Amino acid sequence: MSSPDLYLGLISGTSADGIDAALVRFEPQCELVFGRTYPWDATLRARLIALGQGGEATSLDELGELDTTLARAFADAAMQAIADSGTDRNQVRAIGSHGQTVRHRPESSAAFTWQMGDGNVIAEHSGITTVADFRRRDVAAGGHGAPLMPAFHAAMLRSPDEDRAVLNLGGIANFTLLPRAGEVRGFDTGPANALMDAWYERHTGQAFDADGAFAASGTVDAGLLARLLDDPWFALPPPKSTGREQFHLRWLESQKGAEGPSPADVQATLLELSAITVADALRATQPGTARVLGCGGGVRNAALMARISANLPGVVVESTAAHGLDPDYVEAMGFAWLARETLAGRPGNLPSVTGAKGPRVLGTIYPA
Repeated sequence: MSSPDLYLGLISGTSADGIDAALVRFEPQCELVFGRTYPWDATLRARLIALGQGGEATSLDELGELDTTLARAFADAAMQAIADSGTDRNQVRAIGSHGQTVRHRPESSAAFTWQMGDGNVIAEHSGITTVADFRRRDVAAGGHGAPLMPAFHAAMLRSPDEDRAVLNLGGIANFTLLPRAGEVRGFDTGPANALMDAWYERHTGQAFDADGAFAASGTVDAGLLARLLDDPWFALPPPKSTGREQFHLRWLESQKGAEGPSPADVQATLLELSAITVADALRATQPGTARVLGCGGGVRNAALMARISANLPGVVVESTAAHGLDPDYVEAMGFAWLARETLAGRPGNLPSVTGAKGPRVLGTIYPA
């Protein structure tokens, strides 16, 4: 039998809509062999979102049990992906598991970031070498621990012919800036799907606003938009990162007021907030950008993509699919790539992106 040549990336992002699993081959070129999203149990997802928005755990026992429960779910997703793809498990060199972020405080006096899903449990249940806990080494080195995808984006999507930017529209929006020459940069721009999803779910019971139809039925409230844009976080210079602990429904309600716009108008305003903050951030940091390559769930939101494009006249806005990377699985593929880099002893962070003191090999290796 040939030596293992596949890597399996796992991630549950800010939206916590499921575990993305990507089985990837990197030689002779990057190839997505299989990708699928495995949904969370509804009760567990509700708990994850509550924790991500600043909710408190009731005890250390609860946190410990949640860490193990999540790890088992990641392991199950890995094994299901291997089975669903018809792959021999022995062909998988390693699993790269991001885990589930429940707190991200890189700017506190005792900076930390916390992704749950114990790598020991994943390795034990899968029988496959696992690399996990990617972000904390960068934070320990003075960085934000995020975003971590720019190194992967640069390896796969940089062009010597034009300035590009990769826009990940997950729960939070973030950019990777890929100039023709010079250093790669990256940073979060603010909310993408997380706030819109939470607001839509509150008013409809559904997880997300398909194609932005609900937002399109409303009208942007200029006053609310101005108050949201006035949040000091948007004025911070890169490097910067954020999550549900910053942009959540309580934050929205504090700006909306008790007698605010209609639910559809709020949804339209949130969509415009995402589009404007994305466009403003790009103009401020790489004004010569010729092409924006979108990935993440927000690429499926036609209304959001249209508003981003409208706010960036003269810039081509398209999916990473046009360049060979499935937009739904770019992040999961990235964590497969990071696992490969870690096993090879190569750094996975970019200090120009995260603000860390220098390049660092990321993650902890849990042998099979």
